Amino acid sequence: QVQLVESGGGLVQAGGSLRLSCAASGRTFSNSAMGWFRQTPGKEREFVAAISWSGGRLYYADSVKGRFTISRDNAKNTVYLQMNSLKPEDTAVYYCAAASGGYSYTQGRFYGMDYWGKGTLVTVSS
Repeated sequence: QVQLVESGGGLVQAGGSLRLSCAASGRTFSNSAMGWFRQTPGKEREFVAAISWSGGRLYYADSVKGRFTISRDNAKNTVYLQMNSLKPEDTAVYYCAAASGGYSYTQGRFYGMDYWGKGTLVTVSS
């Protein structure tokens, strides 16, 4: 059974940093794209960042470029999201995702994620 388990969420003041981790189990994702999405109540889940299987291609939402960094450790089947200069508008439940095959990125949207974690809450206070 495939599982993606996020950790590292919490409460932080504006301007602070958090590092999210997502550990995958049940299959290896070393040949798959992985990424992060977020959602706030009443809004659609939105793309945050993604990384290709090799780490050679990185994708970011405009709202987080220059502040967030995605990385992965294929030996540990884990993907990370380093979040710096956090803003209150970054408050959301953050979900880890992984693709089982191909994917595409167009106009700020990332398609192809097949597996999802249950999410971790990030709250940024002003």
